[in-house]
Amino acid sequence: MGASGQNKSGPKLVIAISSTALFDMRESHSIYETEGVEAYADYQRKHEDDILEPGEAFPLVTKLLRINEKLGGDPRVEIILLSRNSADTGLRVFNSIAHHSLNISRAAFSGGNSPYRYVSAFACHLFLSTNADDVRSALDSGMAAATLLPSKGGANESDELRFAFDGDAVLFSDASERIFKERGLDAFTENEKASAQVPLDPGPFKNFLLALQGLQSEFPIDQCPLRTALVTARAAPSHERVVRTLREWGVRIDESLFLGGLSKGDFLNSFGADVFFDDQQMHCSSASEYVATGHVPHGVANELPKAE
Repeated sequence: MGASGQNKSGPKLVIAISSTALFDMRESHSIYETEGVEAYADYQRKHEDDILEPGEAFPLVTKLLRINEKLGGDPRVEIILLSRNSADTGLRVFNSIAHHSLNISRAAFSGGNSPYRYVSAFACHLFLSTNADDVRSALDSGMAAATLLPSKGGANESDELRFAFDGDAVLFSDASERIFKERGLDAFTENEKASAQVPLDPGPFKNFLLALQGLQSEFPIDQCPLRTALVTARAAPSHERVVRTLREWGVRIDESLFLGGLSKGDFLNSFGADVFFDDQQMHCSSASEYVATGHVPHGVANELPKAE
């Protein structure tokens, strides 16, 4: 493989996953928090042959890697492991990867520092972590990233991999949502009607969506193992600008749900989402009752209060 990390079919889809998202590391993390880094390191070395149980991102990762088996040839999907562990304490993580037969060979162990800075170096399209600070840092650097929340729903057993996205502040910029927050629904609706022909600016997940579509294009439409959905609180007439924006981007979303403020959880369950990305904690809480959910701490809904 050349240095570009590309093959004849086009660029890879590259996703970075933190070790705490891939595996259930709550027990060892509790030791780190209560007893400190030395006790944590000692615990991990003593248990390095004890296999870690799957974490929140594990079902998603197994489905992503399965796409390589369907396509054959050079892998089109790569998972990068990012971890705050050192290589020494991270040996347990790699032993668990081998045990679960996950084809993951590249990793960055940052020895207690945030590993988000390696997301760009690995040319990743998405970073998933359980550490909100790392995720916010990645987003601030212009990368698609989300904090995976504990889900009460079980994994979707379908062989198809389904991604669902909120619109404003995720696929699109937060400019329209900012009008809604500051001036209310009527002002938002009037702005969207007046700007219906003006494409929305891209949000942090646009490039990830484009990369997904590139992977979808490798399959016949009726045999594609990837499916996407837009699940937004928007309703008519504010839907038109969204449709025209996606058309301008040359993006095909398989399903679009304009819910007009209805709770998203039931609809995500009906869609069978493997993961849903939203910028608002309220929607994330509703969604996590049913599906794995990634909170995107971006845009006006996540701005920290200004100091008096």
